[in-house]
Amino acid sequence: MRACQPSREGYAERDGVKIFYEVFGTGEPTVLLLPTWSIIHSRHWKMQIEHIARFPRLRDRAIFVGNDSDIVPDAFGPELPLIRDWTRAHYSFAGYVTGFDPSDFADRPRLRRELGYRDEEQVCIVTVGGSGVGSHLLRRVAEAFREAKRQNPALRMIVVTGPRMDAASLPQHDGLEVHGFIHQPYRHLAACDLAIVQGGLTTCMELTATRRPFLYVPLGHHFEQNFHVRHRLNQYRAGRMLNFDQATPDTIAEMITQEIGRQVDYKPVESDGATRAAALIAEML
Repeated sequence: MRACQPSREGYAERDGVKIFYEVFGTGEPTVLLLPTWSIIHSRHWKMQIEHIARFPRLRDRAIFVGNDSDIVPDAFGPELPLIRDWTRAHYSFAGYVTGFDPSDFADRPRLRRELGYRDEEQVCIVTVGGSGVGSHLLRRVAEAFREAKRQNPALRMIVVTGPRMDAASLPQHDGLEVHGFIHQPYRHLAACDLAIVQGGLTTCMELTATRRPFLYVPLGHHFEQNFHVRHRLNQYRAGRMLNFDQATPDTIAEMITQEIGRQVDYKPVESDGATRAAALIAEML
């Protein structure tokens, strides 16, 4: 549950690009909080690069949660350094940190029984995180359910809306389960036969670590999801990317049939990232 709910929300559109916003309260002064990791100009990177070069003593230890191969080979911008080279020079690499031990879910049949999934079911989990920006994708997937069910009679689809969307706003179909919340979603993802998600790194890497097939649909014009996350997933040979413009209900239904229950050959995700990060921090104590 969020500490405070917005009084108003919506989209601002310019040149065909829609940006989601939330308004909390009224009055003066107006404070704009802009998350720079999603939509930024290269001047923002230039400012940070120059600042770190001038004041390296302000940082005792910078840790990148991942490996150097996870970093895109592109430059920060015109006349700016390569992102990978600059990160190697200023960061230590801990490997990825999952937040759980994937080996805990090695016995999938037992996990499925604990979560109430039957052996004969093909479970598809659909989730887009806690924000409201994934509502369009959820509606597309819900509209694809009937055809996907026709092609896969054993299909059990569970849609998780999160706290920002009204479950009743989604298309209703017999057999389609819609929940606002599920406890410990990573366990359900580890047990599923297929997941459909957006391009958030944490959820995609949880699926990669537990070696589950998944479709991911990055937000349009979202810098991190379309470049950094996609590049990292490619390093692990994980997931199948689908552009939202191509994600018609018929296409989604067909891809569910192709991917559900598929055996994957992902590169293993390291399980000692937290230990390595802790060791790097301990050196400073």
